[in-house]
Amino acid sequence: MYRGRFAPSPTGPLHMGSLVSAVASWLDARAHSGAWLVRLEDVDEPRCRPQCAASILRTLSRFGLHSDEEVVLQSRRKDLYRDALDSLSRNGLVYPCACSRKAAGNGPYSGACRPGLPPGRLPRACRFLVPPGPVAFHDRARGPFTQNVARDAGDFVLLRADGYFAYQLAVVVDDAAQRITHIVRGADLLDNTPRQLLLQQALHLPSPTYLHHELVLGPAGAKLSKQTRARPVDELDPPAALRRALAFLKLRAATLDEALPEWSSRWPAHP
Repeated sequence: MYRGRFAPSPTGPLHMGSLVSAVASWLDARAHSGAWLVRLEDVDEPRCRPQCAASILRTLSRFGLHSDEEVVLQSRRKDLYRDALDSLSRNGLVYPCACSRKAAGNGPYSGACRPGLPPGRLPRACRFLVPPGPVAFHDRARGPFTQNVARDAGDFVLLRADGYFAYQLAVVVDDAAQRITHIVRGADLLDNTPRQLLLQQALHLPSPTYLHHELVLGPAGAKLSKQTRARPVDELDPPAALRRALAFLKLRAATLDEALPEWSSRWPAHP
């Protein structure tokens, strides 16, 4: 059975980019007679706010987008992430890292702590031991996609220096726990998918089918976000905002129900 999800981070109110992802994932689930779940990805607790979570759920409700199951908060699932990290550790797939964010740099991680911690240095984070070679998958919207994670990203963090679990680990664990079969999300997360596939393989978890849609960009060409001061969706006129979201997805319909047949014919559930 098809199971999809919408998983925003509650760092601000719902903006048009997030509404597009919510609508796209809802349409995909409904078009294939599946379940649509909402998960609030607040694993990065210092950046998330309870009032933002409540605001997002309220806005979704005003657009007729209701989770088919209880809304999940990542901040309440730390035991699951710890169990997954322990499993990877037992299999020799993680190692402690003493590098600060500045020392690690913005590019691929050098692997400085792979052989062991430098003398006198204490562990700050925990990294996944990325295997060599390319990782490939088929995206429903973009076709074949390949990335050499070892070369392009290096060993990535699973447990941060501040003690919080990293997004990559949390999202993989949650998708498996919620039995997610299909993921529809923005193209900004496309590069994350190979890393998540590696974790799924390492944890012996199934891999969902992915569809990465185009991003809604602001006037300066940047992705809409709290950092770019994206305006919240207008809750006072949901039909107008919904028409904008559907038009961005190249759907001619004006309502969710009208959009279902067109979405179903354009995006079959399997590649």
